[in-house]
Amino acid sequence: MKSGGLKVAFFGSPEFAVAILGAVLAHFEVVLVVTQPDKPVGRGLKLTPPPLAAHAVRLGLSLAQPTRLKNNEAFARHLQESGADVAVTCAYGKILPASLLRVPGYGFLNTHTSLLPQLRGAAPIQWALIRGLSVTGTTIMQTDPGMDTGPILLQEELPIDPDWTAPELAAALQAQAARLIVAALGGLDTLHPQPQDDAAATHAPLLGKADGEVRWHESARAVYDRYRGVYAWPQSSASFGGKRLKLNTLRLAPEGVSGHPGEVLAVSASGVTVACNQGAVELLSVQPESKKPMPAPDWWRGTGARTGARFDLTETAPSPD
Repeated sequence: MKSGGLKVAFFGSPEFAVAILGAVLAHFEVVLVVTQPDKPVGRGLKLTPPPLAAHAVRLGLSLAQPTRLKNNEAFARHLQESGADVAVTCAYGKILPASLLRVPGYGFLNTHTSLLPQLRGAAPIQWALIRGLSVTGTTIMQTDPGMDTGPILLQEELPIDPDWTAPELAAALQAQAARLIVAALGGLDTLHPQPQDDAAATHAPLLGKADGEVRWHESARAVYDRYRGVYAWPQSSASFGGKRLKLNTLRLAPEGVSGHPGEVLAVSASGVTVACNQGAVELLSVQPESKKPMPAPDWWRGTGARTGARFDLTETAPSPD
């Protein structure tokens, strides 16, 4: 048995959770790993396990992949029989019923990548960037039946580099979360849960494809921040002449550059400068529909358009609170 004699059940699914599991394994005994079921992936719809499930199998850990948790007495019994003293969740992706939360003696601890009550929900890393936050962090909370509403056990800030994309911020938060969950598990008998201020809560729901659409009527900084947040998925996209265009790489243009929102101001050897409501961004690499990625100036020459032409302006839904 590992140090402290604590037995842990670990709930998670994506690649982000793999390093967190590794940190827990280095200090405690993991008696059960729980992930979401295998899902069809790719054009061939091949049934594929979540990254954490595949990792658990490689390590020879006991694995469960229940299709549902509510009213699942067989799984609740499985968790109880595992002997887990406490359960840890990390991007598991399902709401836990109250009956299950009571099974381990110490309940469930959740690693959440924001400074709760800020950014409750499934995509706190992405929304921290979209909203242009300069600081985020990790919260270890005692899970309750709500959506990230449980009392806080540990919390630590993390400054955000102004040019980080979502994968880069995720990597920094992953290292922080791994360290904090080990500290929380080691201090279960000494930590003092602090209730969250529900009135200060903000939300970070799952991203949809529409969240990647560029809002040219916003400031250049807001356009750039959205690009950073949706970098992995769904990626920034815009419409020019009625045709969709992925914006694979962009950067802020020098200060003082301005024009009408969506207006192409200049084309250089390196990029295409497009005006926002305040300031401008420079498109470096793009991908037209049904084509491979290409340098933005090459795409621009192919359009036959001249500077002064504008990207299409589309109606977009407001961001969540």
